[in-house]
Amino acid sequence: MSPKQQRGEATADLLLQAALRVFVEEGEQKVTVNAVTRASGVSLGSLYHHFGSIDGLLAALGGRLLGRMLDELGGSLAGATDARSGIEALVTSYLRFTREQRDAALFLHSSYADRFGWAQGRAIRDAQEARLSPLAAWLDPLVAAGQIAPLPQPLIEAMILGPVVAVARRWLAGYGDVDLDEASRELPGRVWQALRP
Repeated sequence: MSPKQQRGEATADLLLQAALRVFVEEGEQKVTVNAVTRASGVSLGSLYHHFGSIDGLLAALGGRLLGRMLDELGGSLAGATDARSGIEALVTSYLRFTREQRDAALFLHSSYADRFGWAQGRAIRDAQEARLSPLAAWLDPLVAAGQIAPLPQPLIEAMILGPVVAVARRWLAGYGDVDLDEASRELPGRVWQALRP
């Protein structure tokens, strides 16, 4: 990679970090071109050059953070020896990501991410296909072998992630009525019970 390309990547990274920082510290409505350029020390022209618009910047940020989370979920399957241990590892990994990468989780569970996800769902899924493929590759043979309930993959995904996303949202909202340690103890086994054959 040339020095110019390295500088370009460093600039884009500064803008992405600043956008997340502004989002977390000031809220979605405050993520503006001016706020991000001020927080990053990067010029307005550089933001437009790298991302085209504030929406382009936020879309890139969402893609980066979603990729990070999917990498962690995929990595959690490395030690899974059977369907149950894999399902439980996915649930535990999601909750751990929420706790350890709270800022990323806040963005990924935000109303902005919801709106963008609904509008660009297929494009997002296609862009993350390389990260989703290992999950599908792990899941499909287990369903075929009868180790997981014979349901369509989207339903299985919803049964794994639905309860976990709900818990993560409540914890991130700061209601104080969800304990992630308790959720990490209770949810994996209960999600498995819903998916066992």
